[in-house]
Amino acid sequence: MGKAMSNVLDWLEASQRRTPDKTAFADPDSTLSYTELMDAARRVGSFIAARCEARLPIALFIDKSTSAVAALFGVVYAGCCYSFIDLRQPQARVEKILDQLQPKLVFVDSQSAELAREVFPASVELINLALALDAELDESLLSKRRAEATSTDPMYINFTSGSTGMPKGVVVGQASVMDFIPVFTDTLGIASNDSFANQAPFDFDVSIKDICSGIYLGATVHLIPRQYFSVPAQLLDYLCERQPTVLIWAVSAMCFVSIMGGFDYKIPKSVRLVGFSGEVMPVKQLAIWRSVLPNTTFVNLYGPTEITCNCTYHVIDRDYASDEIIPMGKAFANEHVFLVGDDGTEVTAPWTVGELYVGGPCLALGYYRDPERTSKAFMQNPLHRDYLDMVYKTGDLAQFNEDGDLVFLSRADHQIKHMGQRIELGEIEAAANAVEGVSRACCIYDDKKKRIRMFYTGEVAKQELSEALHRALPPYMTPNNVQRLTEMPLSKNGKIDRALLSSGDIAHLKIK
Repeated sequence: MGKAMSNVLDWLEASQRRTPDKTAFADPDSTLSYTELMDAARRVGSFIAARCEARLPIALFIDKSTSAVAALFGVVYAGCCYSFIDLRQPQARVEKILDQLQPKLVFVDSQSAELAREVFPASVELINLALALDAELDESLLSKRRAEATSTDPMYINFTSGSTGMPKGVVVGQASVMDFIPVFTDTLGIASNDSFANQAPFDFDVSIKDICSGIYLGATVHLIPRQYFSVPAQLLDYLCERQPTVLIWAVSAMCFVSIMGGFDYKIPKSVRLVGFSGEVMPVKQLAIWRSVLPNTTFVNLYGPTEITCNCTYHVIDRDYASDEIIPMGKAFANEHVFLVGDDGTEVTAPWTVGELYVGGPCLALGYYRDPERTSKAFMQNPLHRDYLDMVYKTGDLAQFNEDGDLVFLSRADHQIKHMGQRIELGEIEAAANAVEGVSRACCIYDDKKKRIRMFYTGEVAKQELSEALHRALPPYMTPNNVQRLTEMPLSKNGKIDRALLSSGDIAHLKIK
């Protein structure tokens, strides 16, 4: 009998055997064939395994590149789990992450070494990745680690924001990735002759859909540098030069292209599939993408970091009105997605609000070294006590439409009580996004002053937007204050930075 697959390295090695010379990953400056990637990863793995026990976290303080991919898989070869630390976040946040992660090794490269010395405490040993890439192969040690590996081992730790100010390290296991990626690629019809244009940073779980789909299928993944997403012409030049067929991007990245008029410069006509996630996609921005890529399939993807990438999908099959919300859709195979009402019972009736829970193999292994927060978010299925059935409580409110598709409403903490009425801030945002001349809108609630505050980008005047909202919404839902911004502030993972908007520290973004 053959050995059961235990981790994603089985995919990498199978693709290397099938197409050894095919480009696996490419960035603007370098490429790695499947053979070159596997060799480099095994050298890194040998270096790590000689210095570190299995199943411990390894920190990577490097930007995405082909070398970073080799490092990532090198960590897996060593039987450890990787955690990318964003170079652009404040030092205070890095210190909190390090305190939680306590990594055995921290890798830097020539681009990040100087910054790392400023950011990391002197007690943290920094290792240049070049040393590991040039290390001697230790076949016996790699074989030993591989033989000891199980599919329940942790693969990566991604840090997401925590309401207490302490980042949460979400631990995702090999089994979850290996369950999701085949379903994901099969459902969306992605094949080995496709090529990806990777937008997401490697510390963001969206990148897993590019990286692991690539090695599973034996496809090619083109890495787009982060700075290209502030220069539309450079981004579009790169896409047209590399001719990817698949984009799995954050909503904010797509909005950047359409709002900044990128398609007036060039259109990447090779793209046949676009998956988007992270936030509610503004209908007007999606309409621009669909108009310039009329033969492209667009898919709305949903899933919190605490599961493996996504748990629902919806293929866009029609035009949506400007005030409509694009459905989250239906669950991917082998994932249990359900709603629970205020009374603790399951919600199945259309247009009835419930909180969304997710269960199945997709679940993360919890928050790293944080059992208290883990137990609050990962719990026994509230609908029964018959056997151990762990689920994740998302904090997202949703409802089913008449077609049985889930429709996202808002975060539970974006639901407010104002003037005696329960209000979904997402409904106000949808009304603003429907107004001609608004490119993006966000609502927050000032609980101290009991005021609804609206922020938006676009050409429409504040007074005109206010009047449109008065016509579209009942009086208790109309914003008390409307502010036009030069651009919408984004958090490190590309979502609207609601905390910054709430803080009021946005004088540099305001338009008089």
